[in-house]
Amino acid sequence: MIDFKNSETAKNLMRAFAGESQARNRYTIAAGQAKKDGLPVVQSVFLFTANQEKEHAEVFYNHLKALKGQNIRIDGGYPVDHYDNSLDLLKAARHNEYEEYGDVYQNFGNIAKEEGFAPIANTFFMVAEIEKIHGDRFQLFADYLEKERLFVSDVETGWMCLNCGYVHYGTKAPNACPVCHHEQGYFIRLELAPYILG
Repeated sequence: MIDFKNSETAKNLMRAFAGESQARNRYTIAAGQAKKDGLPVVQSVFLFTANQEKEHAEVFYNHLKALKGQNIRIDGGYPVDHYDNSLDLLKAARHNEYEEYGDVYQNFGNIAKEEGFAPIANTFFMVAEIEKIHGDRFQLFADYLEKERLFVSDVETGWMCLNCGYVHYGTKAPNACPVCHHEQGYFIRLELAPYILG
């Protein structure tokens, strides 16, 4: 087995930590744009994902504990997703998540396996699967937004206000919540709402 300190795996863990940390910040910034766009539901999706990216960063960082007090020099390319609308931000986020899933973390995992760090390889492979879920979620909301279906459905469905929890049934979310009076942008399809028992 290769010495961890001199391994490519240690560098890849730091690259992953940097990437996840940046993703968290990009999504937090994107959430601010979604709020400006009057889309609190998209803001919530970005913030929910940002919190998960923070956890991924911590998982990768914890694998580096044996190297505490040292510096790890890395190179890497990181995206500049500075768009002025929620749709472009969702599409960019989707692209980045799929890239981590299908390329970056698969390669990092394979290298860790080759270098003899099976538990770290497993972490890369498991986080890759989560990134696929993130990409799918961003794709879903981008599709709804692009097709102007974020607040409209072909069939009657439930719509939950993310602010107060009021549920409306119909083919369209209300223009404003009749309970808390927050705008339509707070509504999410009931099947996508957090913590729904079904």
